[in-house]
This record gives sequence, C-alpha cells and structure tokens, in this order.
Amino acid sequence: MKYFKKLVGSRLYLSPVNPEDAETYARWINDLTVSIRLGTSREVIGLQREKSFLEDMAKEGQNYAIVQLDGDQLLGNCSLFAIDHVRRVAEAGIFLGDEGQRGQGYGTEALQLLCEYGFKILNLNNIMLRVFEFNQPAIRCYEKAGFRVFGRRSQSYYVNNTYFDEIYMELLRDDCQTNFLDAKLPRRE
Repeated sequence: MKYFKKLVGSRLYLSPVNPEDAETYARWINDLTVSIRLGTSREVIGLQREKSFLEDMAKEGQNYAIVQLDGDQLLGNCSLFAIDHVRRVAEAGIFLGDEGQRGQGYGTEALQLLCEYGFKILNLNNIMLRVFEFNQPAIRCYEKAGFRVFGRRSQSYYVNNTYFDEIYMELLRDDCQTNFLDAKLPRRE
C-alpha cells in the first residue's frame, strides 16, 4: 500500500509522505504558479533534489501527504514544523499541487485535520502559518479553517517588480472547532 490512513477526515486523509511521489511533487513545485505562492520560485528543484527532500521528510517530523479518500489520489502535502513542546507552539505549511483541486475545500479540511491532530495529540496551543498577501484563495482557505490574521511583515517578498507583505495567521487550541479525530480518541466515562 502506497498510503496509510494516519488521520482521516470526511473527504481526505493524511498519510506519511512517500518518496515514491517525488516526480509528482517535482512537477508541482516547478509549476510557476505553485512556486510563486510558496516563495520558492527562485530555486531549481529537480527530481533527485525533490526525492531527497521527501526522504528527509519521511524520516522525521509531522509531514503528511494529502490524499483523497475516494480513489487515493495525491492532492498535496501539509506539515507541522518548528514545534516547540515547551511553549506548545508550531508552524503549519500546506499546498495543493493541481490547480483543479484548489477551491474545493480540500485545503481547509486538510488544515483542520492537521491542526486538530496538533492540538489533541501533540498538545499544542498555538499553530501559526505564513502566506503572501497576493494569495487570497489561500487566505480564505485558512480563515475557513479557523485561522485569523495577527500580523504582517511589510514588503518582504519581491516579485514582478512589486513588493508584497507576508501575512501571519494563527489558530488557538480553544478556537479549533473540528472533531474528525474524536471517534478514535479515548474518553473518560
């Protein structure tokens, strides 16, 4: 089996990343639309480099493939990183590779599932993410997942002769309203 249903939502599940998907990820990350939104457009990422990234991601950390429940189609990936268990904080990152999969709620559901896991299993209290101001579809997705803007870094990304702000968004444990994992988690009677 290529994917494992670690965290299951209503339309998708999160599985540990699989280095066998390197060609798909390399295709996505070399799509200028994707790389501009991720801030990686200046990097050259070939198949071997992407495979090395995925191998490292598979060895450690909270790095997940986003997989459609119906048909096991790879949609993208998401991660929790910069995890500080003392302060109970982390950062999240997410992207959907194929443009046709965006705008259908997959990103929102994947992020909700990832954050619920972060709060209920990893015992985090605050998860933040960063997004460039021109990526309005992503900002709407994050807001639907419960994130709110708490700051910005002005003129921090320069592309196409224009400066753009980097927006900082966060979700607190008390504001997480999803319960995808509740059926699997133990409860005190």
